[in-house]
Amino acid sequence: MSKPPVAPQKIVRFLQSELIEVDDLVATEEPLELRIHFTTGLQRIQKTLAIIMRTPGHDQELAYGFLFTEGIIRKSSDVLAMRYCLDPTKPEESGNVLRIELAESVQIAPALFQRQSFVNSSCGVCGKTALDDLGELAKRSLYPEGPGEMTPVTVEVIVGLAASVKNNQRIFGCTGGLHAAALFSCDGTMLSIMEDVGRHNAVDKLIGAALLGNSRDLDSGLLFLSGRAGFELIQKAAMNRCRIVCSVGAPTSLAVECAKRFGITLIGFLRESRFNIYTYPERIIPFP
Repeated sequence: MSKPPVAPQKIVRFLQSELIEVDDLVATEEPLELRIHFTTGLQRIQKTLAIIMRTPGHDQELAYGFLFTEGIIRKSSDVLAMRYCLDPTKPEESGNVLRIELAESVQIAPALFQRQSFVNSSCGVCGKTALDDLGELAKRSLYPEGPGEMTPVTVEVIVGLAASVKNNQRIFGCTGGLHAAALFSCDGTMLSIMEDVGRHNAVDKLIGAALLGNSRDLDSGLLFLSGRAGFELIQKAAMNRCRIVCSVGAPTSLAVECAKRFGITLIGFLRESRFNIYTYPERIIPFP
């Protein structure tokens, strides 16, 4: 069973020239170990795929999204079962270890276990930094390169995204310590939102939820990011055929290059009255 996303904490607050002891809430950050069971040759074996520092909650969605953006699975049915490991002799693992049974048809590359398997809450998928690597994964996902067709979006919709997300960040409102990723339709309707201490985890949770629901919202709507737009986040968007990514923070040079190659309109420094468009501005309609 997953643990709560917030934890009580006594603090001393300085307010109006006084130091006062009060009860507060902090965002929970704990490790989630993904143990995958898969077939190699004639054997069924178990290995730890990754240990992800995350905010508990929507752990299965996080796992599905991580597996998909790593190119391990292509559909939800590639996972036969997923459950928490319960070992009474290891109470510290309770709610922090997921056992994942993969279908026999899922092929695991040996190199998958040769890279770093610890993913902290501020980094993305460590070890995959080349666009060529992403290109190979994109081919496995049947992703066509290039800008692609999509309903244009007005600037009015774009500038309203941040306020809509802020109003729906339930845990951030209690702690002030979480990132958010959200999906919107082209008319600005919020379709779903996820929060996590890791910005990439929030996106994976969003992707996993779409995968489990057989939703195509990602390739027909807008992906909103509450932080900066690093390469690893644009990689996840590309793997899911997302066409517009809007970020409150700045993009990196590799993120812009990735967006350009895979047909993503990348928007950064999104505020209530302004934003920058780095790639494919033709999808954004100005005020009349």
